Amino acid sequence: MKQSILLSALFFTFLVGKAQHDLHPVAWQYSARKIAEKTYEVHLTAQLASGWHAYSQQQPEDAVARPTEIKFKPNPLVGLLGKIREVGDMEKWKDEATGIQANQYAGKVDFIQVIKLKANVKTSVSGSLTYQVCTNEMCLPPKTDNFVVPLESDGNGDKKSSF
Repeated sequence: MKQSILLSALFFTFLVGKAQHDLHPVAWQYSARKIAEKTYEVHLTAQLASGWHAYSQQQPEDAVARPTEIKFKPNPLVGLLGKIREVGDMEKWKDEATGIQANQYAGKVDFIQVIKLKANVKTSVSGSLTYQVCTNEMCLPPKTDNFVVPLESDGNGDKKSSF
């Protein structure tokens, strides 16, 4: 009797774990790449599971999808240069029945912000990103993740943090 209860509990735990894994269809990677003296590209890269998509920061007026929103915390040692770029194959989706539209990405999307250090110092940029992911059948509630990306004035190449 104890063995059947234990086996049932283990099976249930496996199912719950698998369901939770299936409902976390995006993996984020945060990195910085030095592109010039005291200048970096900060990359917030989403890798999406097959069948899932995430939304662009810019959405049509009639969109009901939550656009991806990225906020950088103020840091007196850095300045943000320009707007956040999106690199990926944007899909312009339209529901034929309702006419509702959305700008979305499948597979992979890279959000890139150029950062300029104000001095030769080691520091980091941090902030939050709020995003929503969907399939053609369902959407998960919007989620907010925090990120920290180290910047080093004497570094070369990528500095990566995976979450």
